[in-house]
Amino acid sequence: MDADASEATGPELLPADLPGLGARLRERRRRSGLTLEAAAARVGLSPAHLSRLETAKRQPSLPVLLGLSRAYAVPLDVLLGEAATAPAVVVRGAVAEPSVAGGWTYRPAGAPGRAMQALRVHVPPTVQDAVVRVHPGEEWLYVLSGRLVLHLDRERHLLEPGDSAHFDSMRPHRLAADTPSGTDLLFLHTLLQSPTSELCLG
Repeated sequence: MDADASEATGPELLPADLPGLGARLRERRRRSGLTLEAAAARVGLSPAHLSRLETAKRQPSLPVLLGLSRAYAVPLDVLLGEAATAPAVVVRGAVAEPSVAGGWTYRPAGAPGRAMQALRVHVPPTVQDAVVRVHPGEEWLYVLSGRLVLHLDRERHLLEPGDSAHFDSMRPHRLAADTPSGTDLLFLHTLLQSPTSELCLG
């Protein structure tokens, strides 16, 4: 069995009568700012298979569709073409599913699809992000535990627990943990469709 066939099959295939699903998958990927290759890598597919899903030449299984929903930060019913439900008001920390990008651990602290997104972030001590980020939007962070080094333009700030920072994301910036156990943050940003790996933290 070739790779494409194995990706297309599974015990939880969706019904074949989902008009417009491929177009919605393509639209949501583009709105997320992901290339075909990057999106496929996030859900363990080949770019060729994801392309077939977007052109309706293949039908996704439910696990694949759930993976794409997480990758694009949109509810599953939006991908299925159903009316979007109201965003959740309460996010339970005990059930917030973590994701990992670039060695950093992210847990949602707000509902997806809002103009402002909230995350709980753990920055491990051995991962130092050497990439300077510049992108539209605003960012706010609050140090829960550990120390954080914030490089902002040519400034270097050492933040202790209880300290916060609020800045325009067009200012060149990068973050790093300065504690052997790592650093935990609350993080807010205004990039509505930004996937986790594209944030300044990733």
